Amino acid sequence: MRKLIKSLVVSKDLESHIDKMPKEVGTQGYDAWGFNSDINKIGVALFKQLYDHYFRVEADGLENIPKDGPCLIIANHSGQLPLDGTLIGVAMEMNKHAPRAPRAMIERFFPTVPFLGNFLNSVGAVIGDPLNCAKMLQRGEAVIVFPEGIRGSGKLYSKRYQLQRFGNGFMHLAMKYNAPVIPVGVVGCEETIPAIANIKPLAKLLHVPYVPIALPFVLPAKVHLNFGKPMYFSNDNHEGEREVTEQEVTKQVEQVKSSIRALINKGLAERKRIF
Repeated sequence: MRKLIKSLVVSKDLESHIDKMPKEVGTQGYDAWGFNSDINKIGVALFKQLYDHYFRVEADGLENIPKDGPCLIIANHSGQLPLDGTLIGVAMEMNKHAPRAPRAMIERFFPTVPFLGNFLNSVGAVIGDPLNCAKMLQRGEAVIVFPEGIRGSGKLYSKRYQLQRFGNGFMHLAMKYNAPVIPVGVVGCEETIPAIANIKPLAKLLHVPYVPIALPFVLPAKVHLNFGKPMYFSNDNHEGEREVTEQEVTKQVEQVKSSIRALINKGLAERKRIF
């Protein structure tokens, strides 16, 4: 069935393009984290239609993504669903400069959702655990991380484009594995599923991070993705005599956050309409 679906939705040109980004998979086409080459091709083919025609994505700065080696794609998070990560992933796979099939760190509750968890794993998503991220970087992968976590994805529309607190974990990994940080400003996903409230008691009862009061469908907001220049961070202080302190790590995280804020402002200035 999978082969049949692939033959129907994946063009020869798209398959040839994606095959330029080989992944180490076993005889059944899966790797240790559930990535499957055929399902990934189907996913890209389907989401590319949404990317091109529903969200009409404009991606700028893709040439800033390294052609190979470990790197961290760090972006702002919004929209209740992981649409931002999906659109960033499609942009990276279709990148004419240096296409890459990224891995995306996702919240722990997504794999508990029937079918969705398996599908996300099959197209490259991995539970957002520091150990998983470290293993991906050791493999030389490009990893998408949203340091705001659910603080960003679940925020209300009244707080749109206001960056929430960033965790420091990605910075420790960037320094340890000498992985450049590529900041990304995402504009448009805030308007795809605008939430006006969060039903916290129900979320607690269902053991999910949030239950938003929002429209039961995804709006066709136009999305702008702006990829910034690589940022490099050393594990040593400026004198090279000691490791940086946690306070210094936080300052470096704020540098990344500032870059993302500037890229968001660029996207907001560029867009002529929301839909």
